[in-house]
Amino acid sequence: MNSKPLIAAGTLMGIGMGGFVDGILFHQIFQLHNMLSAKLPPDTLVNAKTNMVWDGLFHALTWVATAISIGMLWNAVKRKDVPLSGNTFFGSLVLGWGIFNLVEGIIDHHILGIHHVVELQGLSLYDYLFLTSGVLFILIGWAFIRTGSKDGASTNVSQRYKQV
Repeated sequence: MNSKPLIAAGTLMGIGMGGFVDGILFHQIFQLHNMLSAKLPPDTLVNAKTNMVWDGLFHALTWVATAISIGMLWNAVKRKDVPLSGNTFFGSLVLGWGIFNLVEGIIDHHILGIHHVVELQGLSLYDYLFLTSGVLFILIGWAFIRTGSKDGASTNVSQRYKQV
């Protein structure tokens, strides 16, 4: 049995969904930062509009990742050699979200410095907590993936059709 297609689909979906959570919660609802807010504070109309465009491009990228992952998931569940495991899929989602938090946090918050979790505080404890959440999500996701072959939901498509 080959879990890799399910893990790849779930991981990419987790990356996309992690980006959506970041963008919707931090950028839009709580308005803690924008994509370029450390370089272009949204204190003028031009800067606010520029940040809005970059936030939109960020959301478009996360949407593309999520859309591709849906196609990957569709192909994975059609394959007879791919065991369908709730633990594996859930773990992959959490793993992907963790990868998003870790990579985005390192690149955007620390290397490029284009924004911070709480922009008014600059580089702060919140940026390190964001990185920590990424590492924790990766470890939790990996633990769920490892238990996936043992969970009772693990089955392949042909076995599922025989049960119906």
